[in-house]
Amino acid sequence: MKRRNAEDNNDTSHRPRDPTSGDLMRDIGKRPVEFILLVALLNAMVAMSIDTMLPAIGTIAEELGAADPNSRQFIITAFFAGLTLGTLIYGPWSDSIGRKRAIGVGLVIYAIGSLICLFSFDFSMILVGRFIQGFGASAPRIVSIAMVRDGQGGAAMARVMSFVMMVFMLVPMLAPSIGTLVLLIASWRFIFLGLLAVGALAGLWLWLRQEETLPRERRTPLAVATLISAAGQVLRHPVAMGYTLGAGFIFGSFIIYLGTSQQIFAEQYGQGDFFALWFAFFAGGMAIAMMVNARLVMRLGMRTLSKLALRSFLVLSVLFLGLCLWQGGHPPLWMLAAFLLVTFFCSGLLFGNFNAIAMEPMGRIAGMAAAIIGSLSSLIAILTGGYIGQLYDGTVIPLVAGFTGLGLLTFFSTEWAERRRR
Repeated sequence: MKRRNAEDNNDTSHRPRDPTSGDLMRDIGKRPVEFILLVALLNAMVAMSIDTMLPAIGTIAEELGAADPNSRQFIITAFFAGLTLGTLIYGPWSDSIGRKRAIGVGLVIYAIGSLICLFSFDFSMILVGRFIQGFGASAPRIVSIAMVRDGQGGAAMARVMSFVMMVFMLVPMLAPSIGTLVLLIASWRFIFLGLLAVGALAGLWLWLRQEETLPRERRTPLAVATLISAAGQVLRHPVAMGYTLGAGFIFGSFIIYLGTSQQIFAEQYGQGDFFALWFAFFAGGMAIAMMVNARLVMRLGMRTLSKLALRSFLVLSVLFLGLCLWQGGHPPLWMLAAFLLVTFFCSGLLFGNFNAIAMEPMGRIAGMAAAIIGSLSSLIAILTGGYIGQLYDGTVIPLVAGFTGLGLLTFFSTEWAERRRR
């Protein structure tokens, strides 16, 4: 009898189709591979806009007259600042005006920011352009995931997103090499010309080939009061707040690395010619972690896997900080590489799980909560990681001390959340 009921439950041929979930092909249409590639491209624009720049930030800062060597890091953090603000706005706005229009507006703003960067004549101007670029890039990043959610439910959505992430993970491995190649044959300004071309390609592809996934009858008006109420629920819930803080602190360690990696590898260790290879190596560690997480999370659970990863991250950071202090902030390159590879592997296990745990109690307001949690964790990362990155003094001590301190803050915030949950 139970088997019969199960088979009846699985037979959907006689049921009306739920407009918010279901068939893998419904909103993708007859071109699932094209849809996956489009969503992957829209997501990858953020990684391209960050990682392609890394080999060039020293040259840009010098040519545009940055006052301090550490000021080059603002080329990265300004982009993240715009991304953080846009994350809070575009998700809820797309629920009101539709996915294609929201992404289209974001891509136009991204193009404006790219043009400002392309024609910058001083350092302040490029920082303004990077902020605008980040604000625009947040639309394709956030809203493209909503496009998948519009037409897919459960396993179907997970399947599409797994294919998207497979394509997406290639970008951090390849983007610095593209930036290095551009610098070998042309000015750094051509990097922004390339980003402008990618944005235009994505916009045309979206507009001409992809149907709107959120029809008018399913749209909801944008209400500021609703957004404020959702923010209050996130801030008051210990699990949502504790793991949002944890996600922000652990992401802050990655911001430190992004900001200082060019200085550390190209200048401190003289690895400028091989910078793109080192970056791809460490990005590979995070990619492997995502694949391992997908295999183990159902067996061990998000919390157990996160605890193991966080404790490993923290213990390794403390031990390596002691080694760095003993060696005057200049450990052997192979030791630094091993440390970063393992800590990035741990971070790769933490990023997705922390966000998923923070979202667990927010079921009724999932869309709004995702925007708030994403923006708040990014803001925490920028403030902590950006500040620590500015302490770079020609040694790796600020980097490793930052990993240690932010790891401790992550531990305390998540432990507080778990104690309050019980």
